[in-house]
Amino acid sequence: MAEISLRRARTIIRKTLEHGKEAGMKPLSVIVLDTGGNIQAFERGDGASPGRFQIAHGKAYGAIMLGMAGTAQMQRAEAQAYFIACANGAFGGQLVPVPGGVLVRDAKGRLLGAVGVTGDSSDNDAAAAKAGIEAVGLAAEI
Repeated sequence: MAEISLRRARTIIRKTLEHGKEAGMKPLSVIVLDTGGNIQAFERGDGASPGRFQIAHGKAYGAIMLGMAGTAQMQRAEAQAYFIACANGAFGGQLVPVPGGVLVRDAKGRLLGAVGVTGDSSDNDAAAAKAGIEAVGLAAEI
């Protein structure tokens, strides 16, 4: 199964953080998960609050476990709050169903993992993740 290498995960994180700084965003935290929801890499930007790990993880974890990016999760939560609530219960309360949980795919559309970003608005978090993912030649599903 194709996965994101540690080297590529670190580059995604670096490029995501750089995008955030260049765009004037608040300090970001970024996590990369593999297709099983396991942590590949994480960094908390200078000045980011300590609780950002759990939020970044929840955004990426929900994307992997539900097979839908954060934007789609939020839309589903708005349409069927009970579904997301039940799914969150099934996953031990680990889901954060908002933009910033981004699926990572290769050129053939195969799922490679997910990136979770937190620190600014959810839409800005998703944009930063997209920039980091695309910087390594992969496709972002926000």
